[in-house]
Amino acid sequence: MSEWVALAIAMASACAVVVAVVLLRNRRVSTAEENTDETPDVIEYITMMIGVVYAIVLGLAIAGVWEARGVAQDDLFREAQSLREVSDRAVVYPVEFRDQVRADVDAYVTYVVNTEWDYMRENGEITEKGDQLLQKLQTDVATRPPASDLESQAYQPIMDRISQASDSRDARGQSAGPTMPGIVWFGLVGGAVVTVGMLFALQIRRTRRELVLALCFSSLIAFLLFMIWDFDNPFARSVSVTTQPFQDLFPMLNLKG
Repeated sequence: MSEWVALAIAMASACAVVVAVVLLRNRRVSTAEENTDETPDVIEYITMMIGVVYAIVLGLAIAGVWEARGVAQDDLFREAQSLREVSDRAVVYPVEFRDQVRADVDAYVTYVVNTEWDYMRENGEITEKGDQLLQKLQTDVATRPPASDLESQAYQPIMDRISQASDSRDARGQSAGPTMPGIVWFGLVGGAVVTVGMLFALQIRRTRRELVLALCFSSLIAFLLFMIWDFDNPFARSVSVTTQPFQDLFPMLNLKG
């Protein structure tokens, strides 16, 4: 099922719950039994405070998942950029070893984009095969002693870029999968229930204006919760980090789009 369909269902469900509760409440409580002309000040104050507190919590959650997605995007770009620099700096080596280094880089990039990416999206972790391919690149460069001053000057920068790619890979593995703890989701969903539920403490009736406002409010809460859920997994949902940095920096490879 498409995530946008899931969003539509979630918003429609929130609206349906509000309408159902309002209709049921007004069926059980007659107009004569309830005075809707005046709401106690304490209820208005409590409702306002709950709304403010929940708005702060929602804002912090949205900022947190957005920042996590940005960090994941930066780590991926750093990984791709480091490997590209390794491939470019290998020009100082003899043809045979230069081709070997570039073949190691190409094999790793191809595997990450064409194979590991799907596995990471489905399982929330990176693979051992990817670790082995990157380790092979590092071993090939580290075990070959520089044969000239030019190679000596290029050796450490290349090793630094490989280490940077390895660190970025580790960070990508840590960012794979949901990032928000379950206790936070409990607070977000529970807060949504309480916040929307406080609407009924304000004695909402079946007037068109009040129902429209209640429906808009509940739909907004559902949309914000969906947005947090969508951003919570930086690599696996509709607004996810893509392999575009690898595709841009390695256009010569047969990479999946």
